Amino acid sequence: MSADTDVRIQGAPSGSGGNRREEMLREIGISRLWRLRTATATQEPEVVATSPQSPLVAREPAVIEAPVAQSPAAVTAVSHEPARIARMDWPTLKNSVAACTACGLYAKRKQTVFGVGDEHADWLFVGEGPGAEEDEQGEPFVGQAGQLLDNMLAAIALKRGTNVYIANIVKCRPPGNRNPQQEEAQACAHYLHRQIDLLQPKLIIALGKVAAVNLLGRDASIASLRGQVHDYRGIPLIVTYHPAYLLRTLPDKAKAWEDLCFAVNAMQKSLN
Repeated sequence: MSADTDVRIQGAPSGSGGNRREEMLREIGISRLWRLRTATATQEPEVVATSPQSPLVAREPAVIEAPVAQSPAAVTAVSHEPARIARMDWPTLKNSVAACTACGLYAKRKQTVFGVGDEHADWLFVGEGPGAEEDEQGEPFVGQAGQLLDNMLAAIALKRGTNVYIANIVKCRPPGNRNPQQEEAQACAHYLHRQIDLLQPKLIIALGKVAAVNLLGRDASIASLRGQVHDYRGIPLIVTYHPAYLLRTLPDKAKAWEDLCFAVNAMQKSLN
């Protein structure tokens, strides 16, 4: 690979697909295709793009796993003991989450939001918690923030449901879309840990401070956590902004793109 290479990973499109990727970049606020300098021990991704404010455009829907049926007749309550959760397979874990009453969030939920995607994915993206639309549909990131996340994935040649899994720190919607409280995050932590153990991803992307703080187990600002490869139980973890924050703070889209470039380099290293 030459000193300067296009941001691409295994399976990245070429030819006419390159034009589509440039279109995706424009939609997340990047005006031209950025180029990365091959990572070394002392090099950072080279930033050579600007970030105009561009409107969101909904992309074609990705092929994704259907939400788990969660009617009372279809759900069997399972013990919430951490030791039992740590031995669960995917179907048992999904049923346990669907029946969970471990914290007060269950009382007002319409349905739990377990997670979605490829259960053998190399890439895991973790947000904070479901919003109103996610609570309705039982799937994470389905509103405007989800459209932006899909565009961010497409910009680095990824697609929801294909080598990508998406989850949240909590599985039920916090009232008013507030941040999850500590006890709520702790109640869900064993479920997320088991999802990660079953997935065994090559890289975790923490979307926003809530996800970063809960996965890393320490309080810190996004600014202080970006641009580094952290460790989550032996798995590399990178921190970037939550898509909902980027919708409110358009200039930081350029910083999020830096983080995606950094993540691509980290993934390439993990695959070598």
